Amino acid sequence: MSIAVALILFEGGLDLPPRELRSTGTVVRRLVSIGALITFFVALWGAEQLFDISRGAAAVLAAVLVVTGPTVVGPLLNFVRPNGRTGPMLRAEGIIIDPIGATASLIAFEVALTNDTGEALGAVLGVIGLTLVAGIGIGFFAAYVLDQALRRFLIPDHLGNPIALAFVIVGFVVSNQVQEEAGLLTVTVMGMWLARRDSAAVRQLLEFNESLRTLLISALFILLAARIQTDQLQDVALPSLVFLAILVFIARPATVIVSTIRTALTWRERIFLMSMAPRGIVAAAVSAIFALRLEERGIEGAELIVPIVFLVNIGTIVVYGFSAGPI
Repeated sequence: MSIAVALILFEGGLDLPPRELRSTGTVVRRLVSIGALITFFVALWGAEQLFDISRGAAAVLAAVLVVTGPTVVGPLLNFVRPNGRTGPMLRAEGIIIDPIGATASLIAFEVALTNDTGEALGAVLGVIGLTLVAGIGIGFFAAYVLDQALRRFLIPDHLGNPIALAFVIVGFVVSNQVQEEAGLLTVTVMGMWLARRDSAAVRQLLEFNESLRTLLISALFILLAARIQTDQLQDVALPSLVFLAILVFIARPATVIVSTIRTALTWRERIFLMSMAPRGIVAAAVSAIFALRLEERGIEGAELIVPIVFLVNIGTIVVYGFSAGPI
């Protein structure tokens, strides 16, 4: 499951040309930093108020829901086709924030298992440092080696896609051996590095990965949904509706308002940014991983994380899917 998510994020990075980052940089940087913090604290408050859940489990849930799903944002943008800068901003936000959300979930998980404040601070700094070093360093190295091999035609055309996927998987696994969940940052960096070069080999790799992404997303949603019991959904259904409203009508607007202060965006563009923050497969997969670990450690409310995220995923897709076009 983790490798499937890695391949999905690699394809997302591969579909993010550098020119989009340059033209949307300020707003995107704020959305994935200050905006992510706002979403986290609003979601943390909402989870503690609405669910019978511990502070540690609520923090992991809030960190997971920081992400916006590029696997959902991309198809919605292709359908709506917004004019101007909002489309590239939303696409870039969805791709970049996924590894950030996964790292935030790991930090929340480590803190949830630690009672000592000093030890918790050390754990946070250690996770952030190792994630940046391993994720970015291994990502750049693997992407550079693969890029050089493609440039020098050292890889036969018919083996280009499988060898590229092998590089992605190896980079992901090695990075995760250094620091858990750093592999998601590694594969995103690899995709973004290769996206710099507009060549036939890269375009062929992107086309192949788009088809693979569709297959992986379909399989992952089925596998993750099959793990959820009906009674679990019934227990959190009504509170999850209120929680969904908090994310849609409080967290997202606050995130966009703060992130677009003193920018050239029009009020129409800002409203459209507020109306597009669906959660996708990365949130579902990461929540399943950490919820299982929290349950094994006996953290109260950990068993509620997956059904809550599942309902939020469905809810945000329905809300934003139907509202994005008219807005």
